[in-house]
Amino acid sequence: MIEIKALSFYYENQPILQNLNLTIKTNSWVSIIGHNGSGKSTLAKILLGLLTPQKGEISINQMTLNNDNLPLIRPQIGMVFQNPDYQFTGLTVREDIAFGLENYNLPRHEIMAKINKYALITGVKDLLDQNVFELSGGQKQRVAIASVLAMEPDIIVFDEVTAFLDPQGAIEVENIIKNIQNKTLIIITHNLNFAAKSDEIIVLDKGKLIAKESPQVFFKNQAFLTKYHFEPPLALKLHYQLSKDTNLKKTVSLEKLKDVLWEYNLKK
Repeated sequence: MIEIKALSFYYENQPILQNLNLTIKTNSWVSIIGHNGSGKSTLAKILLGLLTPQKGEISINQMTLNNDNLPLIRPQIGMVFQNPDYQFTGLTVREDIAFGLENYNLPRHEIMAKINKYALITGVKDLLDQNVFELSGGQKQRVAIASVLAMEPDIIVFDEVTAFLDPQGAIEVENIIKNIQNKTLIIITHNLNFAAKSDEIIVLDKGKLIAKESPQVFFKNQAFLTKYHFEPPLALKLHYQLSKDTNLKKTVSLEKLKDVLWEYNLKK
């Protein structure tokens, strides 16, 4: 569990995060959304111990995030960056996944087993001997995810990981994330269609927490979406159009919309 209490962070006397209070449950999937400058990436860097807040307290798995506990907390948190080139540490896919594991001084057979396991999960098993810098954007991002998964952290932060990808690459990465189990997933994103699949949506605006709701509740608040200039997911926009003439159930994902439409047609 992550508990954030009265957290504030300033840069050159400008408030980036202001009196933030937030709890993220163990093994939940939360999406953090907000426009540029809302403080999303700053919060991620604080959780990783890369930035130190001027005020407030953070507890991660019942340990206070401070300099004394940082060596114990850091192995529990992994992060996948927007640009995977920034986090590659090996020339080949195999070397990159192995790097962190070798730093743990694991036996060679255990390292190889983890490489094969997470390369298979992320769909890069056939790329293990390829140069990471010669891969497509989607392939690079899947390698970055494999490298983080191989370290087996409890918490993984994904910072705009589909922002630079083409639609197919983004879908492949999103499908990998959706299938990750028994981890706390923190997704920083502008993609509300993807955020709609999470357990909770957290909204930051100018460094302040302005909403923390399930997608089902969040996307019902049309006034809020309009006020803060959020574009509803495609499925919800379709629902609004269809509901003018029908009694369709509320839905926020394309997958669920398909099922609801099928059920509606059966009743006609």
